[in-house]
Amino acid sequence: MRNRRGFTLIEMIVVMAITAMLMAILIPGLARSRRIAKQTACLAGLQQIGVAICTYAMENNGSIPFGPKAPPPSATNFYPKTGNVTSLISLQSGAPVGLGLLLDRNMPGSKESLFCPGADEKWDIKQSLALVGKKQVEGSYYYRHGSVTAISGAAPPPPKVKLDHLGKNRKGDPIRCLAMDTQFTASATMAMFNIQTRTHHKQQVVNALYTDGHVTTHQNTNDRFKVNLSLSVYNTLDKILTLFEELDSE
Repeated sequence: MRNRRGFTLIEMIVVMAITAMLMAILIPGLARSRRIAKQTACLAGLQQIGVAICTYAMENNGSIPFGPKAPPPSATNFYPKTGNVTSLISLQSGAPVGLGLLLDRNMPGSKESLFCPGADEKWDIKQSLALVGKKQVEGSYYYRHGSVTAISGAAPPPPKVKLDHLGKNRKGDPIRCLAMDTQFTASATMAMFNIQTRTHHKQQVVNALYTDGHVTTHQNTNDRFKVNLSLSVYNTLDKILTLFEELDSE
């Protein structure tokens, strides 16, 4: 009979080394594939939001979702002026705001699209949606109420902002960008206000939705889109609006 022998120590080491090399090559590739898949799903979700905005506009004489009226100023109010750019989908009172106005009528079967699948933090989407109507809730996207630029102190803008006539931004360019991924960090103390860090796609890219319904991906080079809420949530509104204005021309 032919003698059977096991692997020698050297052969086992060689096999282990080859296996380790293959894993080192494959695992980063798999991780990258997962990130790309989530980015693609995010783009698809933004397109659904774009369709919902268009449907809303057709049902409301061309107006995009706007409001509601901002509550009185307070330390815990993160929607200080009616029409401000916001990532909230409901206010402290529970009233739907911004993209949250689309939920019941225009997104009945796709409500989860307001939450990006490429979120870096863990969120219970179903629980968040269940809290709309009861308390303050954040989605995954900043939403821009047309040409509104008020940060504080100014009179609220007119409630009817037309999708096909959004006007010009502060740089004088036509307004084009309506929504984009949030990329902001918040201090631990803001958790008591239900405001927590929300970043997406490993902070490498930001997806954006434009008025004509198309979506694009933008590189977050040098933390271009990163916003720090730790100092003052109100000061960051101008920063976020500035990012929208930069995307208007891209």
